[in-house]
Amino acid sequence: MLPEFLQLEVVTPERQLIAESVNEVQLPGLDGYLGILPGHAALITELGLGELSYRKGKETFYAIVFHGFAEVLPDRVIVLAERAERAEEIDINRARAARERAEKRLAQREAAEIDWDRATFALQRALIRLQVAAKGGAVAAQVEQHPAP
Repeated sequence: MLPEFLQLEVVTPERQLIAESVNEVQLPGLDGYLGILPGHAALITELGLGELSYRKGKETFYAIVFHGFAEVLPDRVIVLAERAERAEEIDINRARAARERAEKRLAQREAAEIDWDRATFALQRALIRLQVAAKGGAVAAQVEQHPAP
């Protein structure tokens, strides 16, 4: 008989971010997103940079993960991420400022001293933070769509 729930654990070097019983998990693999349901075949995968979502009943929750590994078992998903944040923890103003800095760096095409990989990664991180923050709740979405005067 298949398990009804998955135990989801998301851990970084600093803390345990998530430890919950869930119905479904979607996570960013290195080559694309993986959808995990109870009873999934066992696997280990490298994580990319992106949005992790999980569903409990009818409610969906969001987080971001930056690289690491995930172990999937029929009744458990363990995510060991270099860095992870819940949607409600994301500082939208900080993410916007990071996006602007990265865009300015990348716009300076003639500057030889620019580390293109680092600037591109910074832009990706900022964009994912803004995307996940907008999905994480009405307050975050309203702030993104209607900034204060």
